[in-house]
Amino acid sequence: MNTMYFTEEHELFRKSLQDFLKKEVVPHIEKWEKTGVIERFIWKKFGEMGYFGIAYPEAYGGMDLDLFYTIIFLEELQKINSGGFAAAIWAHVYLAMTHVNKEGDDRIKEKYLRTSISGEKIGCLCITEPFGGSDVAGMRTTAVKSGDSYIINGSKTFITNGVYSDYLIIAAKTRPDLGNKGISIFVIDRGASGVSATKLDKLGWRASDTGEIAFDNVSIPLENLMGEENQGFGYIMQHFALERLIMGVNAHARSEFALDYVVNYMKQREAFGKTIDKFQALRHTIADIASEVEMCKEFNYSVAKRLNDGQYVVKEATMSKLLSTKIADEAIYKCLQLLGGYGYMEEYPLARLFRDSRLGPIGGGTSEILREIIAKMVIDKKEYKTKT
Repeated sequence: MNTMYFTEEHELFRKSLQDFLKKEVVPHIEKWEKTGVIERFIWKKFGEMGYFGIAYPEAYGGMDLDLFYTIIFLEELQKINSGGFAAAIWAHVYLAMTHVNKEGDDRIKEKYLRTSISGEKIGCLCITEPFGGSDVAGMRTTAVKSGDSYIINGSKTFITNGVYSDYLIIAAKTRPDLGNKGISIFVIDRGASGVSATKLDKLGWRASDTGEIAFDNVSIPLENLMGEENQGFGYIMQHFALERLIMGVNAHARSEFALDYVVNYMKQREAFGKTIDKFQALRHTIADIASEVEMCKEFNYSVAKRLNDGQYVVKEATMSKLLSTKIADEAIYKCLQLLGGYGYMEEYPLARLFRDSRLGPIGGGTSEILREIIAKMVIDKKEYKTKT
């Protein structure tokens, strides 16, 4: 136990979560990976256990616990070897619900946050567009006032939970002439007329539903605006530190899973009269992987501590995602190699892990975009300060 960051209570939570995942989730993973549909009952079970409310106010059914409970939650989700299942869960809890909690008024929180914590409703966050990618300011989706409604037109893509969720948190331009200063955030019910979704076929994350969503003259009440009009870009930016750190933590956790698996494999696999964990070249490969993963983990924990303390960590969280996802891809590639031909077989876990991990340097801001953000902060001394 790392006593600098985790208490005995944290570790008891980790153990109970591990037991829950082993009993309630793992037996269904293969089915969900094949069908691409995560059955609704498991969302209710997560809700009943309080897992969706870890970071949220007690007033809406949450537990309002420190960030290291979230770190544990993320790490253990990675270690059941379904990046798609993990993504569906954390996209609901830390993307959609974060906006509901931070920008939603009491009515919206009562309707969407409380039911999200209980597992009755599933949310998704809709920012990325077919022509926009990481360029949030370049979005084309619009929300035009018409009487007591907003009329929304446009499309979003690569949206996790984009097909089977119950509500959508969507960014749209209320003042297109203002560029990124004209973006607003809304909540839309899945059943709203004019909302349609197409499921995308992905390389990895097979258990999760990733959708392209179209909005065709979707009418929503004015009260579905979240926060202030035209302040959406700031809201999106202020949550990026958490999102990037989440993806960094996910990366170090899946690297650890791969490392633990391959070390155990090497202790059993024999070649030339001895187990392959005795060959120096392979031992040194493991030493390199373990060193890099440990560096990522310790850095990520330190960033989490600072974020939990309310510090400005956009640069560090961006570095976390950039390096942790890169190192995870390299670590899992090397671990798969150490399994030889078995690493290429679907019945062995590293084949899926290899595919799932590849999303890390792409989703939530590509590594190329993150490098430019870091360069601006390091070289140009830019600060991405936002509304509080």
